Formats: sequence, structure tokens, C-alpha cells
Amino acid sequence: MKIPIFDPGYRDISARTGFSGNRLERLSENRGPDLQAKSLRNPNARTMLVGGGRVLLANEGGRTKLWFTVAEAEQLGGTIRETIVLGTEPNGEPRLATPIFFEPETVPDGFSFKDFRAVYIEGLLGEEDLGALAQGGSLVAWNSTHRFCSRCGHETEMADAGYKRICPSCGTSHFPRTDPVIIMLVISSDNERVLLGRSPHFPERMYSCLAGFVEPGETLEDAVRRETREETGVPVGPVSYHASQPWPFPYSMMIGMYGRAENETIKLDDELEDAGWFTRADVRASIEGEPDAKFIMPPKGAIAWRLVEDWLDG
Repeated sequence: MKIPIFDPGYRDISARTGFSGNRLERLSENRGPDLQAKSLRNPNARTMLVGGGRVLLANEGGRTKLWFTVAEAEQLGGTIRETIVLGTEPNGEPRLATPIFFEPETVPDGFSFKDFRAVYIEGLLGEEDLGALAQGGSLVAWNSTHRFCSRCGHETEMADAGYKRICPSCGTSHFPRTDPVIIMLVISSDNERVLLGRSPHFPERMYSCLAGFVEPGETLEDAVRRETREETGVPVGPVSYHASQPWPFPYSMMIGMYGRAENETIKLDDELEDAGWFTRADVRASIEGEPDAKFIMPPKGAIAWRLVEDWLDG
């Protein structure tokens, strides 16, 4: 499979995955102590309302509304003091993320409190808003789960507009984390078959690429080999990088890789319900949605789809 390395005008492969379209200027060099207050005072500031892996959306004349004024966010019950500054639009307008939470029965009329997966599967937001949602959702989740200092146990305080938490007791600074997850398409030695697995929680008939967290002190390549061997018993030789995808569940980075199998003998562990080798014809039937396909693919925005389709077209 040939992938252009430096091709003028070539769009990143990663840009063709869900949650990757964020185009906000992140202001990473300007996250001073007054950035949050200054942004909240700006009359052109708009904020998304997120919490618990869900986002509040409004239906306005058949159009989905993600961004709210600060006054609207406060009226809806957002925790304004914990608002995070995501960045600015090209025209300088601030874009923010404000924590909120609703029980299903308390969502206001005309609104929906949608799971992030449902938002991208249903195509409710454009690429840029979906990318901003990945940023906002991940940062709100990190701040909510790091309220206490891991060093002394004291309650921490938000700083740098949501990109740092400081312990007022021992002075320790805590910074947002991104968990690296490798997701790999393992290919047969003749390049005609791919290894796909099925987890027990998948929808009926769905198979996908294998995946797993990168462990401390481990290269991406070794993580591919280890996870594939642990889950299926298949040894992997050469490994190469393909693309990445922000994944706000709660704050991961999916790193798409290809691996070449050294043999095709499968010995399942207890993580997978099933795994198997699928031919190019099997994969094409699934991607094209043929009713008699042997399996169904994950949603089109998932990096697993990108890995499989790019192999098929290569």
C-alpha cells in the first residue's frame, strides 16, 4: 500500500476521521490567569454545554444548535465558573465549553442531551463543530475527574482557562491527559486478507480492527504486536503508522496502525467473542452495504473504517 508522504495539497488521512475537524485557534501561548474571565465577558463568546460524555443540543427551525451565549448557558444550568476556553474563531470570537448535566427526564423541551457517539453517527454536527466537541468534551471530563490532588488529596483549583489544575495545599500542578490507544488492521502476508475481531458489546454482526491502550515504556509498534498476540494469538512482524483520531471517551487518542501477520493461526483470549480473516471481497461487500455481507463495519467516521477502506483501495 503506497501512501504519499509529502504531497502538496494532500489532505491528512487523519482529517477524514470523525472528531478531527477542529479549526479553532487554541491560544496555547495565551492561557493566562485572566483568559477565562475575559472570554466570558466578550459579547460574541459562545459555549457548548457538555457533561458525562453528552452534549446539549437545541433544535431551532430544524437546525441543530451547539453553541450558546454565556447568558443562555447560565440560564440552562451550566457551571459558568468552570467554563473552559477552547480557543477562538478566525474572527477572534471566543469558543468555550461549560460543564452541565441532566437526568433524562429533566432535559428542557426543545433540547436533547446527546451521547457523543450518537452525535457523530447521526451526522448532527459539521466537521469543525464535531472536532471542537472532542476538545471540549475531553477537557470537561478531565477537569471533572481530577478535582483532588493525586499527591496530597486536597481539592484542586482550575487554572489556565481549564488546561491546568493547581493544588493550593502542596502546590502541585496537574495537566490534562490524553490516553494513547493503538487500533490496528493486521494484514495477511499476501495482502489479500485482514484480521478483524468482535467484542461482546458490539452490535449484531459487527466486526472491527483490534485495539488496546499503549502501556508505559512501550512503543506504538510493540503495542500493536502485544495486543494482537494477546487477543488473537497472531504474531505480527512489520508495523507502520497510518492515521490518528481524537476520541473523547473520555480523553483518548486513537492511533491507527497497519501490521503484517507472520502466520494466520488464531487463538482467542477472553476479550473477544470472535475473530477471523476476511478477504477483499468480504470487506468490499461490507463497505458497500450488501445485505449478504459476512459482517458489518463500524460507523463511517471511525478510524477503523478508514484503516479498512484505505487498505482495500491500496
